Amino acid sequence: MSVSEATDLLGDIPNGGLDRIPLSANQQFLCAFDRGDEEGPFGPRYTIVCGWRVTGSIDPAVLQEALDDVVARHEALRTEVVRGEGGGYQRVVPPSPASLTVRDLSGVAAGDRDRAAEELLNDVEAEPFPLRDLPLVRAVLGRFDERDGVLALMAHHVAADEWSMRLIMRDVVHRYAVRTGHDLPDLSEVLQYRDYVDWERSGVDPAVVSRSESYWREKLSGARMLTIRTDHPHSAGLPKATAWQRFRLPGDLTAAVLRIGKETHSSPFMVLLAAYAAFLRDRAQTTDIVIPTFSSGRGQARFHNAVGSFFNFMPLRLDLAGSATFRDVVVQTRTSCVKAYAHDMPFGLVLQQAPELMLPAMEDDMALVAFQVFRSPFADERDTVGDLEYAVIRRRLLSQPVGGDVPDGAMWHLEIDRNGELVGSMAYNTNLFDDDTISDMVSGFGEALRRVITDPDVPLRTA
Repeated sequence: MSVSEATDLLGDIPNGGLDRIPLSANQQFLCAFDRGDEEGPFGPRYTIVCGWRVTGSIDPAVLQEALDDVVARHEALRTEVVRGEGGGYQRVVPPSPASLTVRDLSGVAAGDRDRAAEELLNDVEAEPFPLRDLPLVRAVLGRFDERDGVLALMAHHVAADEWSMRLIMRDVVHRYAVRTGHDLPDLSEVLQYRDYVDWERSGVDPAVVSRSESYWREKLSGARMLTIRTDHPHSAGLPKATAWQRFRLPGDLTAAVLRIGKETHSSPFMVLLAAYAAFLRDRAQTTDIVIPTFSSGRGQARFHNAVGSFFNFMPLRLDLAGSATFRDVVVQTRTSCVKAYAHDMPFGLVLQQAPELMLPAMEDDMALVAFQVFRSPFADERDTVGDLEYAVIRRRLLSQPVGGDVPDGAMWHLEIDRNGELVGSMAYNTNLFDDDTISDMVSGFGEALRRVITDPDVPLRTA
């Protein structure tokens, strides 16, 4: 489907239905951090970048057409977000060509190409992407030779989450194959982000909402979000950037994480979150820990193929007072996670049940540190479609001084790469934290993980 064909199709949709769509609950949550068009979640730094190594001859003109097909397919990539007018709204606009840049990397030796691919991703991530520059997805194709390259996709985070980036790439590769003459089944029909907004506003069972509200009201009674002390107060007004410190942890730790997960019926996220909670228990000298993390926001299977900003901010509360060993912490973490996921709801509604939860984050010299372990919607992200083989780049180890923005504070991001190593990033606001502080947290967490994961039944150290 070309851009012109998609534009014709849009003409059949009543215009009023696309001109003033309410904001989603997640978008309304982001409005709380709104700092205008130059900073915050509606600024040009609130972006997400993913990259893939691509093998096969790529015609840039056809790749451009495939990108444009995907922009036409997913409305979220061509949606304006208007803030401030009656609480804000969003407006879907007709498709337009996505930006595609081709970079010549032919001078890079074969043994240096993985590093060059990472450098390209860092370069792309350092670029601003104003929200007004529709469509809200860009691509950069780096070409090492005629059959070896790297494709970076960049989107504004109000239009896409990390799950969405995987969907976008899947659809781009499919459309490229079709446009190069391969006979493939059509892509399945997808719901749009506005369909999700409609469901969120009127499709949720009130009884389910009531049960979830009761759960969070009881779970977070008397709770306060755990924060850490900053190196510089917010009031200092220092220039802000979000730096990314990247690291890896050896494969033997990954094997231990997976083994304990299997023994306790826990996901890698649950085991790693438990280790992080044990780390915070020692560092903050408290056993009542509320960690900010994220859910995918895609509990409804019907939205698994939809592109948009679905994630929910989720507070997970753990009481480690009765945990004698790390295995106890894992079991409790699993229980807390399962219950929280079962009652997943927009953070704004959660906060109504616990209005004092965020008070520590309001202090001038304190900040939140979120924790997430990304789980891909696809079992394996290496595939061959048509003439192209593509594999996601999980292993990013090059730190950078400016990257995609964290609205306020810091954020852990962990994944398990194909080599079995844990690769991670710590994104942090440079106006609040010094590099050495972040390095200390990264090394401290690595040491804590090794200590508890090596023998999960050894008694925990006295807090």
